[in-house]
Amino acid sequence: MSLVSETHQATPPHGPVVTLPAAPYAHAPTAGGAVPREVLSFRLGAEEYGIDILRVQEIRSYEAPTRIANAPRFVMGVVNLRGVIVPIIDLRLKLGCSSVQYNEFTVVIVLTVLDRVIGIVVDSASDVLEVPPEQVKPAPPLASAIDAGHILGMGCVRQGDTERMLILTDIQALLAGADMGLFDPPQALTA
Repeated sequence: MSLVSETHQATPPHGPVVTLPAAPYAHAPTAGGAVPREVLSFRLGAEEYGIDILRVQEIRSYEAPTRIANAPRFVMGVVNLRGVIVPIIDLRLKLGCSSVQYNEFTVVIVLTVLDRVIGIVVDSASDVLEVPPEQVKPAPPLASAIDAGHILGMGCVRQGDTERMLILTDIQALLAGADMGLFDPPQALTA
């Protein structure tokens, strides 16, 4: 289903907001590497990614955040979203995209990860897609120097005569990494 044709759009003072439709069926949020049945597809450069739709709160047009001193390059800063201070992460910078432009297609996907609201900047958001389990293929093995722990698999989605390949991403695993600095490290268990 298309975000433009089946969602309510409003234009608040900070730009357009797309409120996503309710999922037609419920399923458990991604946990322990489970592949979601419905994903929001978005682009980073030439690649198309998919994240669990149940993590997505809304899609907003990009607005320059308030910069935070000494933050990593991919941490763009923070915005005030209806009284909640939300960190904004440029996923293109985090994942090493060669070209990063801010234009009319650039959007912020507002997510809930581990009970925290976080915004990710992407080149564009496109569709909410159903990905049946039989259309998910394992990600190819990569060298141990490459951290691909956030890749759940490759989704092959057919629409008419066209087949799209999505990199299915565990957004929680990606954003909860120690290098992101968004979450406290897990406490050591004591016996």
